[in-house]
Amino acid sequence: MAETIAPMTAKHLEQCIELYMKVFNRDPWNESWTYETAKERLTDLLHTPKFTGFFWEIDGTPIGFIAGNSKKTYQGITFYLAELCINHEIQGKGYGSKLLQYLEKDLQKKQVKSIYLLTSTGGLAESFYRKNGYAVNSNRIVMKKNLF
Repeated sequence: MAETIAPMTAKHLEQCIELYMKVFNRDPWNESWTYETAKERLTDLLHTPKFTGFFWEIDGTPIGFIAGNSKKTYQGITFYLAELCINHEIQGKGYGSKLLQYLEKDLQKKQVKSIYLLTSTGGLAESFYRKNGYAVNSNRIVMKKNLF
């Protein structure tokens, strides 16, 4: 079995787009990603300054990817996790945790002090992140303003 976790690059983009649509257009997210919108989102993410991402495949089959970017703060470097996407056929079997741990080890080598992310409350994603040692930050809130 050939298993590869490699830095995510433009050569992985097509596989990531397909995986992204298959995962997030079904339960529990039920979003409406098209090829064009997913391509734009992931291309933008890939070209974000201080991008870090990893693509995972086993025997040529995409397992998932994880990606975000680092920012300098007064406390040091913080990583903002933008996407964690695991093939829906194997979710709940530890692949997401393994990929998250892989990212965390890489970020520790780079002296990154913390990871921030946004996720929906009360769902499987929140439960997943809590299981992996993440907690709600009591010093921060998410604010939103609809523009139309």
